[in-house]
Order: sequence, then structure tokens, then C-alpha cells
Amino acid sequence: MRIMGYAAIPLHATATAAVSTGTAGCVLALDSSAANAVSLGGSTTVSLSNCSVYSDSNSSSALNVAGSATLSAESIGAVGGVSISSSNVTTTDGIETHLQGLTDPYADVQMPSYSGCTQTNLTVKTALTIDPGVYCNGISVNAGATLTLNPGVYFIDRGTFSVNGGGTVNGSGVTLIFTSSTGSNWANVTINGNAVVNLTAPIGGATAGLVIFGDRNVPLGTSFKLNGGSSQVFGGAIYVPTGAVSYSGGSSTSTSCTQIIGDTVSFTGNSNVAINCSSYPTKPFGPTSLRVISYILQTSRRACRLRAAALFSRRVIRKVIFQELTSIRDSTRYQTSDRISALFDVANPAEIHTF
Repeated sequence: MRIMGYAAIPLHATATAAVSTGTAGCVLALDSSAANAVSLGGSTTVSLSNCSVYSDSNSSSALNVAGSATLSAESIGAVGGVSISSSNVTTTDGIETHLQGLTDPYADVQMPSYSGCTQTNLTVKTALTIDPGVYCNGISVNAGATLTLNPGVYFIDRGTFSVNGGGTVNGSGVTLIFTSSTGSNWANVTINGNAVVNLTAPIGGATAGLVIFGDRNVPLGTSFKLNGGSSQVFGGAIYVPTGAVSYSGGSSTSTSCTQIIGDTVSFTGNSNVAINCSSYPTKPFGPTSLRVISYILQTSRRACRLRAAALFSRRVIRKVIFQELTSIRDSTRYQTSDRISALFDVANPAEIHTF
């Protein structure tokens, strides 16, 4: 059988590609099947400044925007579908459904070990500064009181970390870890409206980038209520992989850095989230795409060089190869044993063989 005038054209093709991970994620629900894994309702207004929201749920309503809720984001993505009854949803890069699930960006972070109790049933009534340690059976900050946390890791071993309206919590370079030494009465958090919270994550150490870290053994659906409002600011990642995170807060500035990652995430009030995280060692997340860096088609006759950029697609490669074979047949400009190659500017290639 003759091809383009040749009796035979021996071909061997390889493609070199790179996996590229999006970096614009700031909200992620990890539950693989829950309806409304990410949800907004009522008259909630949520602004995700230059960042995106994703749901790993395969439910037809993996992300739900109901009532008169307003959501603005760079993009919206879900493994399943989205349910949007509000017309007040705006995105820069659109809404994508039936995506491949995102991996947990902090899955490899190990929980530090701890023992004993530094203090038990701590109640803050005035002004108090405390050091890192193990705080058993919770911490309560009353209205009018101010709790200052020195840099380091704070284990909340059982009970509730609660901040009442009018209470204040400040801390730079801190991680709050919610756990249980007994396997029961797992620690959780409740921050009420009008509480003043300003916490930032460490830039180094085992919990770098994490301002809140929920033990992975916390029972699925445990409530983590972060509802302080506009005076509630977290710098770094809120990471509660098995928790039901409800969130209302954040400043309106786009220079802040907040990631919210939970089993489910619901916005219960007006919220502002941004990921200007150059000062924080948070871990980026987003959809993964595959881009061709180069392909090489070797023939025993002639070849040419093609420069282009495209998403990895066998159809695209076949089309280009066909065009180049046609050029090889019709032209005498190329020397035998030259190579067809497409070159792309993508770092860290991983070789992929095709055909």
C-alpha cells in the first residue's frame, strides 16, 4: 500500500509534555459525593478576589448558589454539576463542570506530636498573652477580652475554641491544631459575629502556611464555625479536611491570603477571600492540565521543524503530522533524517510516548 507516493514511511513518534497545576484556588470542598459541598444562600455576598472555588463532589449540585446570594470569582469548578438559582454570579474564566477531582494540597503534611496539658478549660476575661502548648477542653474568649498568642503551635485537645462577639484574638506565626487525645469530644471552633480575629500562619516549620489545622481523625462533618465577619482575618490556610466549615468574614483588601479547605464549605455571611500569598508558604491548588512541550516524528526520509503551542491532543498532533508529511512529499527543501518537532515553553517536562 502506497502512502503519499511512498511505498512505506517508517514512523516513530514521541511526545514530551508537562503537567501544569493551576494556582488560583482559594476555596476547596474535598467531599467526593455531598450535595451542596460548597454552598451560598440567603443574601450572602462572597467576593473571591482573583481566585477560584472548586468542589470535588460528583453530585449534580456539587456547588450551590441559592436565593439572592452573590458570588464573584475568577472561576468555578466542580467534579459534578452546579446549581445556580441566582443571576448574581460572575466569573472571569467561566464555570467548568465534570472536572477531574483536585487532590488535597496538604495531604502530605503530618500532624505534630503532643502530650499532656499546658492548661485546662482556659477562659479569657480581660487581657492575656499565652505561649504555644496543649490546651485541654478548649479556650473561651469573652466579650471585651483580648487573647494574644505568641508564635508557635497551639493544640486544642478536645472542647471548643470559642470567641464571643466583642472578643479579640491576635497572633502572628501561629497554627491552631484541633484534635483529641482520647478519641472523643473532638475539638472544634466557634467564632461569633463581631469578634475580632487576626491570625497569621508560620512561615516555617512542620505547619508552615497553616493557620488552622484539623486532625484528619476528626469525625466527618464536625462543625467549624468561622463567622466573625469583616473583623475576622486569617492569613494562611484554613485546613480542616473532614470538617464542615462555615465561613463569614475577611477584609475587602485583595492583598490578603486566605485558603479555605474543608470536607464541605458554606458561606453564611458576607465574605472576602484573596490569595495574594507571596509572604506565606501555602500550597497552591487548581485543575491539572497537560501541555505538549515537544513531539518528535522520526522518518527515514525527510522532516521539518514546526514551532507552535497547543494543549496536548492526539488529534492536534495527528493533524500536524499529516500536514508535515504532505510537506515532506511535496517539498525538496529538507534533508533526509531531519526531525519534525514542536517546541513549547513549559518547565519540568515528563516524557509521554504516543502512537
